[in-house]
Amino acid sequence: MQRTEKEQVVAELAEQLRSTDSLIVADYRGLTNTQLEELRGRLRSSGARFQIVKNTLTRRAASEAGAEALLALLEGPTAIAFVDADGDPVAVAKALSDTARETKVLALRGGTLSGRSMSGEDVEELAKLPAPEVVKSQLVGVIVAPLTQLAALVAAPIRDLVGLIDARIAQLEGGGDTSGSAAAQEAPVEAVAEAVEEAESEAAAPAEDVAAEATQEPEAADEAPAAEDAENADPGTEEE
Repeated sequence: MQRTEKEQVVAELAEQLRSTDSLIVADYRGLTNTQLEELRGRLRSSGARFQIVKNTLTRRAASEAGAEALLALLEGPTAIAFVDADGDPVAVAKALSDTARETKVLALRGGTLSGRSMSGEDVEELAKLPAPEVVKSQLVGVIVAPLTQLAALVAAPIRDLVGLIDARIAQLEGGGDTSGSAAAQEAPVEAVAEAVEEAESEAAAPAEDVAAEATQEPEAADEAPAAEDAENADPGTEEE
């Protein structure tokens, strides 16, 4: 490789390191070309590029990009999975971990996640995390559950009111009056108003009867003496 080519490779690697917040370094030694292509396909679907690099050039690029934490991982045959900005680091870690387990050849050295250093064990733990879709669904479940309970609490008084209205309609139908049922079906709001008015009138009726009786008894008492006076007065008038 000519010097200009090396400089170009270093510049490209440095730019990738600057623009990538997450990457995973692995020792690919022992993987066949077929296995490498399969792994590249898995990583592409997760938003990552798997690139075999030369340690000497990568060290220079890391120094230029200010990624000194990467230097300790550049020993032996090295490949780096660069995670794109819209990629999924969890899925990338899982693809690498699965390949390491299946081939028993690939070795995870570590990497960086959102600018923070990771060891090989950290990458394995990252691979065990649930997928973002699962986390989102769990989060939605946590948010929706209280809202569902609140909706049930709000709906409870409405169900109670409907129950009272149904009971009133059943009472009217039992007495031969089916207008309440028809009104409730055609105009629920009017049925509610009628049920409330009827309940209020029934509650007020006993009080009105008592008031009427109280006003009528004194009148009857006043009329009785008047009638007796009239009877006593008639004979006297005739005698005169």
